[in-house]
Amino acid sequence: MPIQLNHTIVPARDAEASARFLSEILGVKAPVRFGPFWAVSLDNGVTLDFQHSDEAMPIEHYAFLVSEEEFDAIFERIRSRNLEYWADPMHSRPSEINRNDGGRGVYWNDPSGHYLEIITRPYGSGE
Repeated sequence: MPIQLNHTIVPARDAEASARFLSEILGVKAPVRFGPFWAVSLDNGVTLDFQHSDEAMPIEHYAFLVSEEEFDAIFERIRSRNLEYWADPMHSRPSEINRNDGGRGVYWNDPSGHYLEIITRPYGSGE
């Protein structure tokens, strides 16, 4: 069997709210409760398991590779919620998308402050 990422734990101030936020923005199935986690399943079998935390929280980054059509749908959901978004992880290019590697990408934050990103081309893959 090839080695594959199966899941990762995502700390959150409100695990259920953060999991629902992500699943709604990405347009995937609603999160499922699993013990102390709220699991968001992605199409490649990986789950993001949101867990409540009151501790000091590091800001983490999660990037999702999506099709051009999925990008359009997700980006529309970001804009329809009036969420701030940026073309870069430093948040220096607000209200823009990037065109890295001949694709499109955009960053936004989840309710716990984690940096979320969608891209249509893997970094280093193209133009």
